Amino acid sequence: MNPFTTLDGLVAPLDRANVDTDAIIPKQYLKSIKRSGFGPTLFDEWRYLDVGQPGQDHSKRPLNPDFVLNQPRFQGASILLVRENFGCGSSREHAPWAIEDFGFRAILGTTFADIFFNNCFKNGLLPIRLPQTELEQLFLQCAGTPGYRLRIDLESQTVIRPDGHVIRFDVEAFRKYCLLNGFDDIGLTLRQADKIRDFEARRRIEQPWLFA
Repeated sequence: MNPFTTLDGLVAPLDRANVDTDAIIPKQYLKSIKRSGFGPTLFDEWRYLDVGQPGQDHSKRPLNPDFVLNQPRFQGASILLVRENFGCGSSREHAPWAIEDFGFRAILGTTFADIFFNNCFKNGLLPIRLPQTELEQLFLQCAGTPGYRLRIDLESQTVIRPDGHVIRFDVEAFRKYCLLNGFDDIGLTLRQADKIRDFEARRRIEQPWLFA
């Protein structure tokens, strides 16, 4: 996965609490396990005026003009503001796949569902827990400032507002290490490739009957 070091990005606000994973990516799209191609169906039932199905040309579907991500000022956003308990519901890994494929790299909120929170780190997304007061200020500033941007620095664990105000956040050290280096679970395993090959070669010698 792509490393996450710093991000200077446009911000989009999703002002809804308790957004579950079925709202993030509806169940009819869960047949594929390719990790890619889910961006057009992110928040599918809110973004479109019709009912989506796998295999559709989503570019031809009627958009809901009232949904925040369809508004011109938020096109190209890479930072998503969310309300409490984001990512609740079923544990589908397709949810962070869809968010990342849409173009978001960071999600800022107060609380996240545990499984969703863990899945984000495994797929290159940075979910950041912020105090309620800080998040409220971000929502207010974003609403009142077209083109509102934030700078996120993972190494220093800071979110920097346009006015220079610095918000510090916590992140577990191992998760931070994996994001900074772009290591998912497979990447971490492949770092031990030489040891794995040595073990396999030794096992062929010590237990040849297993390979007959």
